[in-house]
Amino acid sequence: MISIIGSGRVGASIGFLCVANALDDVLLINRSRDKAIGESLDIANAIPASSKFSIHGTDDYAELSGSDIVVIAASTVSYTKSRTENKNPQVDMIKEIAKKIKQYCPSAIILMVSNPPDVLTYFFQKESGFSRFKVIGIASSLDSSRFRYFVSEKLSVPQSSINNALVLGEHGDSMVPIFSNVTVEGKSLSSMINDVEKKYITFDIRNYWKTLRNYKSRSQFGIAKNVYDVINTIINTRELFLTASVVLEGEYGENDVAMGVPVKINQNGVSEIHTIVLDESESSMLKESSKKIRDDINSV
Repeated sequence: MISIIGSGRVGASIGFLCVANALDDVLLINRSRDKAIGESLDIANAIPASSKFSIHGTDDYAELSGSDIVVIAASTVSYTKSRTENKNPQVDMIKEIAKKIKQYCPSAIILMVSNPPDVLTYFFQKESGFSRFKVIGIASSLDSSRFRYFVSEKLSVPQSSINNALVLGEHGDSMVPIFSNVTVEGKSLSSMINDVEKKYITFDIRNYWKTLRNYKSRSQFGIAKNVYDVINTIINTRELFLTASVVLEGEYGENDVAMGVPVKINQNGVSEIHTIVLDESESSMLKESSKKIRDDINSV
């Protein structure tokens, strides 16, 4: 069973994708029982006729029992200036959720979507005591999608021609697009754009959510698809390479902090943390990004 805590736009969109593609039974949990039931009733109409699975909504955490995957997409309040502006109440919320999950489904794989995901991934893993490879923050893969989008727009090429457009570090203002690894139709991106253009693309990726909010309240479909891809990989025992936030123990020279790094996902969660070669500037920015996350953790 796939359980999704938080039935707002993102949680409901993830639930819809899982149900429409007949992955597994889905449970929506929300502090408002009516909201969870209402979304589940709507999404239920997207169940394929050939599917054996169902969807239900509740406010009762006891119904988490038997969950293989738990997605956390809940929030206490919306942010307007920074993803970290509400980190204290968000951390309090995550600690309570961690206790519930540990009580009712201690073997589940956790996919953290709530903001700030790096900080919350860290605190959930510490509070629950779960393996760090089973607590995965899904956000830097979304940033990587945005990186790929901007390169595509800049060069007027299809996104399918772009490889290794990865964003590491914080899902926030210090995120680090790794230009040195990107290829476009087999050619190095660094040979196609200059440093000024890289700075503009970096700015656009970091501020994508602000630009989007000029047109709608918040993003939902991009993150929902990135989360769905991970769920699909786990359920169907496949492998997926992406960037995701995990608690580090020496990788990239970092300890006791969670941040976005390249990982391989399989049916057990994170099966491998990849170390990729960074140039000097990227290494320096990643160090600054990890410090920013650690400062946020320490300030709670």
